[in-house]
Amino acid sequence: MRYQFQSESSNLAFKSRNFTDAIKILISINALLFLLRYIAQSQFDLAQIFGLSSNSVWPMIWQPFTYMFIHGDFFHVFMNMFVLWMFGSEMESIWGKKEFLKFYFITGIGSGLIWLVFNFSGNAVLIGASGAIYGILLAYGLMFPNRKVLIYFLFPVKVKYFVIFLGLMAFVSSLSYSGSNISHLTHLSGMMIGFVYMKSKWTIKRFSLLLNSYLASIKYKKSIKKEKQLANIQANVDKLLDKVSEVGFDSLSEDEKDKLFTYSKHLGKNITKD
Repeated sequence: MRYQFQSESSNLAFKSRNFTDAIKILISINALLFLLRYIAQSQFDLAQIFGLSSNSVWPMIWQPFTYMFIHGDFFHVFMNMFVLWMFGSEMESIWGKKEFLKFYFITGIGSGLIWLVFNFSGNAVLIGASGAIYGILLAYGLMFPNRKVLIYFLFPVKVKYFVIFLGLMAFVSSLSYSGSNISHLTHLSGMMIGFVYMKSKWTIKRFSLLLNSYLASIKYKKSIKKEKQLANIQANVDKLLDKVSEVGFDSLSEDEKDKLFTYSKHLGKNITKD
């Protein structure tokens, strides 16, 4: 996965862009399930089946995955999908469909599991893609810190300050229960998981490059040492062969004969065959 940390100070984050493949899929599924939930609300509630709850996560083990596709009302699904399109389209264009979906589900499922740990004895049901959305926002802020977003479509603010503000709000709100039905813990968890994921990926990549460079250096030094040894052996063999050429093989001492045999055998092992 190739990360490009950029700092375009003059560009606005909100600009016309196409729907990328993963964004199309995610928005379509969320919109379809929202419509289905609205139509079927008088008969059954999809949130009880696909939402995340400590009371039903076992045996409904699919809930940590499916809760991201269920939303409460139109404003809830619209804002999540709007932000997903606004910031996620460019991320997918850079990362590719596979890596984008991987990041989306890691932050989404991960934030849901963290919420579940802190609400394991409660009766609440978690729904919505906000954990993954906040992960996308964090990733965008890391990659394009000096781009600007329009708050209420009027006030330009750099993305890095916007993301920091959202993170602080989520952190402060998650420390106390205010009676709100918004899961600030999920928002904060999504950002934290996204940060760790991106930084660890970068660190692993850098470590891998350093390790490969170190191993290549060792291999090169070994090859140089081996070449010097072979050159020294070849020089000794040439010296003995010159003596044989001048006065004959029988003129060699037993020690010289042994050396010639050993050297020749060693050189023979290093002949490259086609």
